[in-house]
Amino acid sequence: MTAVETITCTPLPLRSDQTKESSESNRYRYENLLPYFALDNYPPLTQFEHIDPGFRALAHPNPCAFLNNATRVIDLTPNLGTEVQELDLTQLDSTGKDQLALAVARRGLFVFRNQQDFIDRGPDFYLEWGRYFGRLHIHPTSGHPRNFPEIHLVYKDANASYNFQYDDTITSTVWHSDVSYELQPPGLTTFFLLSQPSTGGDTLFTSQVSTLKKLSPPFVAFLKTLKAVHSGVEQAEFSKTGRRGGVVRRDPVENVHPVVRKHPVTGEEALYVNKQFTRRIVGLKREESENILKFLYDHIDKSADLQARVKWEPGTVVLWDNRTTAHSAIVDYGDSKERRHGARITPQGERPVPALQGLELEA
Repeated sequence: MTAVETITCTPLPLRSDQTKESSESNRYRYENLLPYFALDNYPPLTQFEHIDPGFRALAHPNPCAFLNNATRVIDLTPNLGTEVQELDLTQLDSTGKDQLALAVARRGLFVFRNQQDFIDRGPDFYLEWGRYFGRLHIHPTSGHPRNFPEIHLVYKDANASYNFQYDDTITSTVWHSDVSYELQPPGLTTFFLLSQPSTGGDTLFTSQVSTLKKLSPPFVAFLKTLKAVHSGVEQAEFSKTGRRGGVVRRDPVENVHPVVRKHPVTGEEALYVNKQFTRRIVGLKREESENILKFLYDHIDKSADLQARVKWEPGTVVLWDNRTTAHSAIVDYGDSKERRHGARITPQGERPVPALQGLELEA
């Protein structure tokens, strides 16, 4: 039997000119966007009327016209996700943004490459971009750039981690829809990385439209009659421990949402439960609720045929519809001690519309 030789790839030493360049660039390029934990107190969020920009695109004779200048448009999977090359998001006019909102609603996820100009325009531009799609959510516990609380930051490096709470679990996969505990959770959501590890740190997405379609019609009919409590209490408690900055700027809330919601623009129905924030099904005994939710969580976890994985590269901007698409960060780079620094722009949508007409959402 022939022995197998083990080969270790070791980086070559830096040249003297590279060493000088490295020392001159020690200052982090996006230092102004590092997490800041203000000790502000925010009042409860108030209800508002949300009109999705995608409605306006429905009347356009070619609602995909915003993609005309792209050099490549490919579907990531049959069920979820489209990747676009060489389309400058900063140049979209109002019609293009309306069409973008409709396209994201229909495909659940869009990945735009080569968007460094979008990323480098900074926080004032991020707010202008996000406000086109709805009222911007201000997170009650997360870090944000100083003076820009509407920008939610995801941050982990060798010394700090402010967003991940799986110390006693065997996996970093935590499927969720962002802040689903709010009365009006997010709709179209924009996210990008300012800094990323050399490998790892991908993001998983799954289609909650498709996970619902996989279930039997009688079971779906039953699920449509159900509503569930979504809670921000545990996230607030996590922050109080200091692992997320130690601040809670708005009293945590719980709200009741339909287990199956209807998208206001496309009319598609989607499963709307997630392990991070859904706590119980209203009106069921504890064991009944726990068993149904466990089954649904397992279904979401294991449906790899309904999922898409985004591998980040510099200049990538991702948009998804938080109403119909769940996601999870993959924290597989911990030993590298590299920085992963992301920014999320999070417009709120409407209060979730039940797929079952007439379902009362009061607890």
